[in-house]
Amino acid sequence: MTVYRPRGQNNGAAMLVLPGGGFEVVATDLEGTEICEWVVQQGITCAMLKYRTPQAWPAKNGKQQRPKVLLALEDAQRAMGLLRQDASTYGIDPHKIGVIGFSAGAYLAANMSNTEDRTYPPADAADQQSPRPDFAIIAYTARMLDTSKGRNSLELQPWVKISPKAPPTLILHAMNDPVDNIRQPMAYALALNDAGVPVDLRLYARGGHAFGMRPTADPITTEWPGQVRQWLHDIGIL
Repeated sequence: MTVYRPRGQNNGAAMLVLPGGGFEVVATDLEGTEICEWVVQQGITCAMLKYRTPQAWPAKNGKQQRPKVLLALEDAQRAMGLLRQDASTYGIDPHKIGVIGFSAGAYLAANMSNTEDRTYPPADAADQQSPRPDFAIIAYTARMLDTSKGRNSLELQPWVKISPKAPPTLILHAMNDPVDNIRQPMAYALALNDAGVPVDLRLYARGGHAFGMRPTADPITTEWPGQVRQWLHDIGIL
């Protein structure tokens, strides 16, 4: 985890950035350092996490074995605990620490939002802190939809559990995403809403997948950062 201090006035908020990469790689530039550059300009402390990918999964008989819990989720929960433990060091309000995730990272952010249970045995005082974020931003999420129910289904995967204690959530997605179709965020937004969780779903006509913040011909790349800032203001983080 790399922590970046805010530029100018520190408003006491912090954001854990979880890049995407399909759990094969971690896109630390497009969905990592470039995101942190914007975050610190908002007066927010930014922590970018390079979590473990399948290449780091435990091996058995020379073959990698998928664990019951993604090691990436363990890393994300550990990072949240460390930020809360060291909040005074970074000038952070421990109750204003959120997460922003992209694609696979968005799936991790959703998992973090819906559980207070740590996925590994506690090792020290940091692991006594809550691993649940105080707000969540979910960008072009993956792996949420139960595709076995048919192409028009809005049912979540059976292992995606929704908690009424999930934090306020902003979901961003492009209608023409060729990787994760529009029903992914719709299903998650509906489930959060049904659980009584404050959720804001922003859909854009164009943008594809992995749009990040790099300027393109699609307005989405210049529009969504400002909308995130306004949402953070609306929920009392800024």
